[in-house]
Amino acid sequence: MFLRLRLPLFLTFFAGLIPIVAFFFKEEATIVKLPSNWLEQDMVIVSGFALLLGVVNVVQTNVRKIERRDNGWPFALVLLLGIAFMGIFGAAGALRLGGLPGIGNYPDGRLTPFAWGSRYMFTPLQSTMFSLLAFYIASAAFRAFRVRNLEATILLLAAVLVMLGRIPVGEGVFGGVTEWMMQVPNGAAQRGIIIGAALGAASLSLRVILGIERSYLGLDKNG
Repeated sequence: MFLRLRLPLFLTFFAGLIPIVAFFFKEEATIVKLPSNWLEQDMVIVSGFALLLGVVNVVQTNVRKIERRDNGWPFALVLLLGIAFMGIFGAAGALRLGGLPGIGNYPDGRLTPFAWGSRYMFTPLQSTMFSLLAFYIASAAFRAFRVRNLEATILLLAAVLVMLGRIPVGEGVFGGVTEWMMQVPNGAAQRGIIIGAALGAASLSLRVILGIERSYLGLDKNG
């Protein structure tokens, strides 16, 4: 029980407390800054392992999907082939294993396999995913801008003024109004959201550091 519960709680407490304490000291206080900097560097290593676990989880999930012939299993197969292609050429190119080319271009300007996959596979797929957001935004705007009450009417008028101020035709007339709306009302709302998110993050961090929130251990708070 100690190794399963108490030890992770102690490690979490000290790992969360050290950066907080180090924030109030100058760089000359090496006895405090050194452990804090060491923890920040270790976060990069932990992130690398987390990325590896994410890849393993994606592979396992899609392999099971292919085995069961679930809906969309051909897309899962394409995803696994893409991961294998980019992973093999990326890792081998970065480490220069087996005489494979690096992850950049050849000296004569030709694309290496990894660079080819990045330019002609990953970049178009990424652009496609972002382009789909336009349809979701249009659908959300259609639902949000319905004039049902006073608040919805104000939202609709603000959206129209902002859009008119962002296009060349209306920029000269509505540009000043648009900038004022983006900096004053919108800026105030953004600051409120950021402050709320920061308070929420601080609250959750304190719950984790103090051992109140234990979901990351796979246990409830009373476990």
